[in-house]
Amino acid sequence: MRDFQKRRGLDDKFVIAYLARLSFKQQEAQMAVLGIDFGTSNTAAGVLAGDRPFLIEVEPGRTTLPTSVFFDYDRKVTTYGSVANAALIDGREGRFMRALKSVLGTPLMREKRQVAYERLTLIEVVARFLRMIRERAEAATGQTYDVALSGRPVRFHSSDDARNAQAEVDLREAYMIAGFKDVHFMYEPEAAALASGPLDAGTLGLIVDIGGGTSDFSVFERDGDNTRVIASHGVRVGGTDFDRAISIDQVMPLLGRGAEVRNAMGSGRHIAPNAIFNDLATWQKIPFTYTPENKRMAADFAKLGIDPALFARLHTVLDMELGHDIAFAVEAGKIHINKPDVDEAGIDLRVVERELWARFSKLQLGAILTDHADEISTCATETLRMADVSPGQIGKIVFVGGSSLLHVVENAMTTIFPHAALERAEAFTAVADGLAIAASRPLP
Repeated sequence: MRDFQKRRGLDDKFVIAYLARLSFKQQEAQMAVLGIDFGTSNTAAGVLAGDRPFLIEVEPGRTTLPTSVFFDYDRKVTTYGSVANAALIDGREGRFMRALKSVLGTPLMREKRQVAYERLTLIEVVARFLRMIRERAEAATGQTYDVALSGRPVRFHSSDDARNAQAEVDLREAYMIAGFKDVHFMYEPEAAALASGPLDAGTLGLIVDIGGGTSDFSVFERDGDNTRVIASHGVRVGGTDFDRAISIDQVMPLLGRGAEVRNAMGSGRHIAPNAIFNDLATWQKIPFTYTPENKRMAADFAKLGIDPALFARLHTVLDMELGHDIAFAVEAGKIHINKPDVDEAGIDLRVVERELWARFSKLQLGAILTDHADEISTCATETLRMADVSPGQIGKIVFVGGSSLLHVVENAMTTIFPHAALERAEAFTAVADGLAIAASRPLP
């Protein structure tokens, strides 16, 4: 897939030369601003070159990278993005972290804990990731970025105002530790609205931004190149929640979820507790499941379980620290089954046991994600109410974020807006493009 700027006819050498010419003059006038789309699953950064967004090559040949961190035990180095993912998949000894954005605003962010060879808070881990983005942007453009314009969801936490406010405090602190002198925030769907195409006369647009951890909506209108956002709203439901629901429904029963265990004392039975399975299915909690207590519990269940083979698999997953391998397999199955010509997909669990697969259909996927689709629909409808507009006034829906491309999301939106045109062209870069545009303008 070609990058945004190349599809717009911008050559990298031209853009970098352009930025270099501007560098001294711009830094004399004001501090340069870097737009950063720090996502739950993927991250991108951009600036404006001429009148067009230029996304930084944050990995070789790529303008997005996974929001992943790997602390390598043996080499005592920290890697990021695709390199971090590869280290996990290759089986290197270390600590892998993903979906840290979902933990912002919670007490976990400020707990000092042993992470591989260091004691760190999760705020410091996020800061290191953001510092890496800043350094790669500076190396690519020849500029120094003292200020960040960061995307943020409308609501980090749907129903907890205190945590929602604390999440921005946490993220701001991470940017400061990363070496930025200041950071401004912009709602992610509002940034995407800036980068969207024209609207038909007399109609409004709706951004449907389904990220890794949140779903955000903005109703907007266009007047030439000017964009006005009428209302924005959000809910804490995203792609990692979809993964979790699929894993709990399809994978965790193969590890013992819902299975019976004999009582250690007496003749009774009980159902294995759900907590361990729920945590194993949750991206940001996986690193904290490999405790000695959990491993002992799984070993005991393998002895006392009515079907001991199920719990033997659970013990293998915990002992070999395979939780993220399973999560990647679930994500891959979700992506595969969303292809238009696929009605059934498999989740490859052969890392746990030879020939072990979890197979599910597109119809099953719809049923698994029904509650999440309902939450998304409700939030979209509430956004219209806040904007005081009717569904018939929405002329175009702009899908943003990889999870927005799932059939279950599209079906939910077309049910509410049956006559709206659908735009998917820049689903993976729209927020970063919009932040690059906004970063060139006066910040509040």
